[in-house]
Amino acid sequence: ESVTKEEADEDEDEDDDDDSEVKEENGVLILNDANFDTFTADKDTVLLEFYAPWCGHCKQFAPEYEKIAKTLKENDPPIPVAKIDATAATSLASRFDVSGYPTIKVLKKGQPVDYDGARTEDAIVAKIKEISDPNWTPPPEATLVLTQDNFDEVVNGADIILVEFYAPWCGHCKRLAPEYEKAAQELSKRTPAIHLAKVDATAETELAKKFDVTGYPTLKIFRKGKPYDYNGPREKYGIVDYMIEQAGPPSKQIQATKQVQEFLKDGDDVIIIGVFSGDMDKKYQLYQEAANGLREDYKFHHTFSNEIAKLLKVSPGKLVVMQPEKFQSKHEPKMHVLDFKDSTDGSEIKEHVLKYALPLVGHRKPSNEAKRYSKRPLVVIYYTVDFGFDYRVATQYWRSKVLEVAKDFPEYIFAVSDEEDYSSEIKDLGLIESGEDVNAAILDEGGKKYAMEPEEFDSDVLRQFVLAFKKGKLKPIVKSQPVPKNNKGPVKVVVGKTFDAIVMDPKNDVLIEFYAPWCGHCKKLEPVYTELGKKYRNEKNLVIAKMDATANDVTSDYYKVEGFPTIYFAPRDKKNNPIKFEGGDRDLEHLSKFIEEHATKLSRTKEEL
Repeated sequence: ESVTKEEADEDEDEDDDDDSEVKEENGVLILNDANFDTFTADKDTVLLEFYAPWCGHCKQFAPEYEKIAKTLKENDPPIPVAKIDATAATSLASRFDVSGYPTIKVLKKGQPVDYDGARTEDAIVAKIKEISDPNWTPPPEATLVLTQDNFDEVVNGADIILVEFYAPWCGHCKRLAPEYEKAAQELSKRTPAIHLAKVDATAETELAKKFDVTGYPTLKIFRKGKPYDYNGPREKYGIVDYMIEQAGPPSKQIQATKQVQEFLKDGDDVIIIGVFSGDMDKKYQLYQEAANGLREDYKFHHTFSNEIAKLLKVSPGKLVVMQPEKFQSKHEPKMHVLDFKDSTDGSEIKEHVLKYALPLVGHRKPSNEAKRYSKRPLVVIYYTVDFGFDYRVATQYWRSKVLEVAKDFPEYIFAVSDEEDYSSEIKDLGLIESGEDVNAAILDEGGKKYAMEPEEFDSDVLRQFVLAFKKGKLKPIVKSQPVPKNNKGPVKVVVGKTFDAIVMDPKNDVLIEFYAPWCGHCKKLEPVYTELGKKYRNEKNLVIAKMDATANDVTSDYYKVEGFPTIYFAPRDKKNNPIKFEGGDRDLEHLSKFIEEHATKLSRTKEEL
């Protein structure tokens, strides 16, 4: 037999700390993580305010909210008005994506409806009466739903459209959904409108395959049907700003010679200017199209001005790529000019930009290393790099010594870096105590790095170092903990110095876990992983291993560690093609299954699973 709330309360001792009981304060109900679902389960419409005890706006709003509660209590039918301390009810706050205070929402049949209107009694009461009407339906989504049937028609016809490929079960997608919809509403009001769309990639498998969707959510910008990766933010305002920027042309027009002179004098990055006769010029349109593919990484400019053409000493129909004055040198041309011919296509334009994007010896720094200096091998010279007025002469003095060497090794990229910016890199190279003002290193493919023996820096010293690298005579520096004396436990401990010997050993299959000492998930996995080690202890050709990836270098490029824990299975005959453990629970059953599935030879039968 069911018991009513009142009877249950009478049976219990009066307990002030019972969170599941709904208390009231000046007509406003107080809800929390414990009582929210039971209270709202059978209600058609509930008004909710999420607040923080310290928030000034919430305190100012409180009397108004109490008036609203009184008005709605007298409504027919009465509508409950509740408040939730979001700093205490953390699971509700995250469930309803509360990021600021006060946040007002209307719960209609269990579904939240955002309220963005004025915080006044009239506005809020009017809105909630409208929503509580039995005939009310939620406004249609601004996000377009795409399927195999309408995809081409919608996407190919749009100058620009953002498409999200999602999976209904994916947590990141669920978090993105409300932000994405709000951005869609905002952007659909613009003239011309910018549309946002979504594709359920689990249902539309053909589309997902066509656009190489392997993870969720995957966002792509389409321009007249051509896909480009979306690298923008994932919240409403960020998406809106980013898409407005992306909807504009990738190249900005310049009209005054002064602008070009400023780029040259104060610039910090490659200068790209297309010179054309006018905006109807076919070559100009081709240039804009090609620039779209690189707009994430480079700033493009164009001009129709004769003065600028004269200054650059080129005629219309040319693409000029050049470096700011501080990076120019006598060893390289001042300008690299591409002549647009009728046969010129987008890929040639792209190649021209990429080929000349870097000076012979540029300035690698934290803000540009990902986009400009990810290619290897890279020769880096560390010292006090400062192009400001006071230090420019000293900075250029050392850079010119590097130029002398760089000009003879076009196959390598050379750069100078400020030693303060890269102190941890210098420490990993073992150069922090070198006692020299100028140090050098080579960062090679596969994460290998080589440090130059400290001695007084000069062009010849650097040249010998680069030559020794070229001839394969250098020993890489490997960040490593000491090799453990006793390594007889069920889980083998791998360090930087033993990675090759243990993990890359062609005699054994190896399961390797990369962990971080501070990572909670790793600590939780520890006992399970030890169990796993014990379970397969007697397998001759199978090693269960782990490595602290924060204190040791992974000396192979094929084992990418992007989060913790990361687990790979390295079959003995395919060390350069390890299999990453993904998607399953990290428990004994799933990890055993993963091993059994990929092991090349197991002595025991599989019935013990």
